[in-house]
Amino acid sequence: MINTNCFIRIFLLFTGFFSAAQPIFSQAELAPWGNLTGIRTEGQLMEFETSLCVVKKDWSATKSTGKERQRPRYTRNGRQQVVTTNIDSIYFIEKVQDISKGQASLSVEYTAKQDEPLEGIFLCISLPASYNSKATLQPDKSKPIPLTTGIETANEFLQSPVQSIRFFSPSRQLQVSFPKAMAITVKKASDKNGSHLLVMIPIHQGDVQNGNTGQSMFTISASGQIDKKPVSIVLHTDHPGKIFDGFGGNFRLQNPATDPQVIDYCLANMRVAWSRVEMPWRFWQPQKANDSAAQNGKLHPNVQKAMEMAQRLGKMGIPVILSAWSAPAWAIVGAPKFQPGPDGVWGNPLDKNSMNEIYKSITGYIVYLKEHYGVEAAMFSFNESDLGINIRQTGGEHAELIKGLGAYFVSRGLKTKLLLGDNSDATTYEFIYPALNDPATHPYIGAVSFHSWRGWEKDLLQKWSDAADKINRPLIVGEGSIDAQAWGYPAIFEEPTYALQEINLYIRLLAICQPLSILQWQLTADYSPLSGGGIFGDKGPLRPTQRFWNLKQLASTPEGLHALPVSSGAADVSVAALGDTKTGKYVLHIVNNGPARRVNLSGLPAGIKTFQMIVTNQQKTMTAGANIPVTNGSASFKLDAVTYTTLQNQ
Repeated sequence: MINTNCFIRIFLLFTGFFSAAQPIFSQAELAPWGNLTGIRTEGQLMEFETSLCVVKKDWSATKSTGKERQRPRYTRNGRQQVVTTNIDSIYFIEKVQDISKGQASLSVEYTAKQDEPLEGIFLCISLPASYNSKATLQPDKSKPIPLTTGIETANEFLQSPVQSIRFFSPSRQLQVSFPKAMAITVKKASDKNGSHLLVMIPIHQGDVQNGNTGQSMFTISASGQIDKKPVSIVLHTDHPGKIFDGFGGNFRLQNPATDPQVIDYCLANMRVAWSRVEMPWRFWQPQKANDSAAQNGKLHPNVQKAMEMAQRLGKMGIPVILSAWSAPAWAIVGAPKFQPGPDGVWGNPLDKNSMNEIYKSITGYIVYLKEHYGVEAAMFSFNESDLGINIRQTGGEHAELIKGLGAYFVSRGLKTKLLLGDNSDATTYEFIYPALNDPATHPYIGAVSFHSWRGWEKDLLQKWSDAADKINRPLIVGEGSIDAQAWGYPAIFEEPTYALQEINLYIRLLAICQPLSILQWQLTADYSPLSGGGIFGDKGPLRPTQRFWNLKQLASTPEGLHALPVSSGAADVSVAALGDTKTGKYVLHIVNNGPARRVNLSGLPAGIKTFQMIVTNQQKTMTAGANIPVTNGSASFKLDAVTYTTLQNQ
C-alpha cells in the first residue's frame, strides 16, 4: 500500500513545485525538434503534425524538421515554448504559445547563412487519417469542397492566395490562419503510418541569399469530438506470465558535480530492483602487456568510482549488470572512434587476434570487483554493439563472444552471464538471431536485452518477448526512455508531454514484453528525473519532477508479481496487470492518454474487495484516491485526463 500524501503536501509547500510560472495544463504539444503534434482540449489530443520544410530547386529534394534529424534546442518561458534549429544553412527560431481553448499561435523566424537555390521554405502540416475520408477543405469563406475530389482539384481551388484554410471531418476540425494572403499547396505523402495529406504554406518563396531573414505568424485552431465513452478493461488471472522483479536504473557516472545528489535521492526514495553500471574497460587495462590498471595496486579514478558504485548497489541487494562502452586501443581494430566516421559508421570491431587477452582482461575486472569490492556481477554486455557505441560487432561475432567469454567466466569460477543483445533499440532484432539460433550460446546467456529508444510498435516488441521465450530466459530493457537526443534539449524533461509518453511506453512494455525489469536511463544527473541542484544549469533546490513520481509509482509495484493478460477497449488507454494468485496481490497500471472517462474493470479474482487508487499527473504526485469497491469481480471508477493511475488491492 502506498501512503505518501502527507509527505508530498509538505514537500510541495517548501519547494514550490507548482510555481506560478508553470502552466496548469499545456494545450499545444510541441516536440523539441519543432513539430507541433496537436492541441489538447479537455485532455483529448486533436492530432495533426507541423514541420518546417526546406524545398530544393525544382522540387528535387525536401528536408524537414523531425526527430533525430537536427540538433535543436528547446526551452519554455511560461506559456511559450521555443525551439531553435537549422536545416542546412537555414536557421530557425520557432515559438508556440497557447492563446485560448484549442488555439495556439506559431511564429517562425528564419535566417539564411549562405546562398541557396530553393523553391522555398514552408510550414508543412500533415493531416491524420481522420481527414482522408468524408473530409472537406475550405479556403477563407469559400464553399467547402470534399477532399475526395483529389489533390489536383484541391490545388486548382487554392490557386488564388488565401488568408486561412479549414479542414473538416466528422470528428476533427483544423483551421490555420495567417496575416497576409498566400497560395497554398496540398500534396499526398506517405510514411510508416500510411498515406496522408500534406498542406504546405509558404514562409519564403524562391532562392535565399546569405543574410536573408524573415518571419511568419500563424494561428492554429483545432477542435473535435471529446471521447468520453466508458472504457472496458478485462483482466485474465488464469494465465500468469513472467515475473516482474521491479523497476531498475542505470548508474553510469558522467557528471561528478551533480550525479551524487540524484543517485542519493533516487536510492533513498525509490525501490530499485536492478542496476546497470559502466565497466570503464579502456581505463582498466590501457596496455596489452599489463594485467590490469590495478597491477600496482592503484586504480584509475574512473575505474574506482565505477567499482564503488557497483559496491554500493550490491550492498543494497540490487543485482548489478556491467556494461562496457569502449575498449582499450590494443583490443580493437583502428584508432578508437567515439563519433561516427565520414562513412557514418560508429565504433570499432574487436581485434580477433587478441580475443584470449580480451577475455582475460574483462574477466580480470569482474574478478577484481568480486574479490576487492564484494560484488559479483550478475551479467556483462557491450553497450549497443549492434550500432557500435563504441564497440561494434556483427550478430555472428556477438554469438562467438558469448561462447568464448562465457566459457572463460566459467573457467574462473564466475557466475556472471552475458546479455544477449543489449541492442540500441528494438528495430535491430536480427542482430541477436545468430546467438539465439546457436544452442552452444545458451548456457552463457543470462537475459535478453534491448534499449527502448526506438521501435515501439507491438509487432517489434513482441519479437523480443518471443526471443526470450525461445531460450527460456528473462527479458530486460537495459535502457528505458523515449528520446536518445534529449540530453541536447533537457528542458523537455520538465514537460508533462514527455512524462506521459515515457510512462505510457513503460506500461506498454510491461504488457507486451513482460520484462524482468526496465532500467531507467538514468537515475543520475544525465536524463535526470530531478530538477535543481545545478542540474542542467538549474540553480534552484533539488526537487522531483513529474517523471520522478511516475517512476516511483511504477517502482512501488510489489516484487515477485507475474504479468497477467489484460485488454483495454480504448486505443489511448494503456494498461498492464501483475499479480500473484498465492499471495492474492494484484496491481494494474493504467495510462490515460485522453480525456477523463469511466472505466469498467472486470475479471478480478473473487477474493478482492477493494482497490486503492494512486494518481500522478501534472497536478497530482502519487496522490491517493478514494478506495474502489469490487463486487462480483468487477469495479467501476473514473480516470482523470492525461494521467498515470495505479490500482493495488488492499
